[in-house]
Amino acid sequence: MKTTGVIRRIDELGRIVIPKEIRKTLRIKNGDNLEVFVEGDSIILKKYSQIESLEELSVDYVEAFNQIIKHNIIVTDRDKVVAVSGPLKKKYLGKEINEFTERSIERRDSFSEKQKKEFKIINDEEEIGYYTFASIVDNGDAIGSVIIVSTDTPITEVEDKMAIVLAHLLSQKFID
Repeated sequence: MKTTGVIRRIDELGRIVIPKEIRKTLRIKNGDNLEVFVEGDSIILKKYSQIESLEELSVDYVEAFNQIIKHNIIVTDRDKVVAVSGPLKKKYLGKEINEFTERSIERRDSFSEKQKKEFKIINDEEEIGYYTFASIVDNGDAIGSVIIVSTDTPITEVEDKMAIVLAHLLSQKFID
C-alpha cells in the first residue's frame, strides 16, 4: 500500500474528505459509489463499477456476439475496458478509456461512424476504421458502453442494432 502523506479527521457523522488531487487521479466524481473493504486494521475504498461486477457475463456476451458479427466488440464501464473480443483484445482489455468515450457515456449516446476514419477509444491506441457506440444505462444512470469496431468493412445497420441489444442485455442484469 502506498502512503499519500494526507491525514484527515473523521467528523461527528463519521465522514472524511478525500482530497481533490486523489479524486482527480482516481477519476472519482461527485455521486460515484465507493466499495468499502476491511483488511486487518485497514479500510480500503475502491471505486465501484456495476459493469465490472458483470465482467464474466460481459466476456461471455461479447464472445457470443463476436461469433455472429466477426468484429471487435468492446465493453467499458465509465473508466476502463472490461471485456473485449477479437484482435483488439490484448491492446484494449483493462485500459483506461479516453475523454471522448467517457463523455459519450455520460451523454448516453448511441451513434455509428459510417465513414472510415481515425478514432480513439483509449488514450494510447488509435484505430482506423468504422465503429458503432451504444451506452449502457441502468435506471437512468450511464454506467458503460458497448463499442463494435471494424477496421476493414463498414458497420451494417444490423450490427448497429446488435450493439444496442448488447447494451440493453447488460443493463437488464441490474434490474431486480
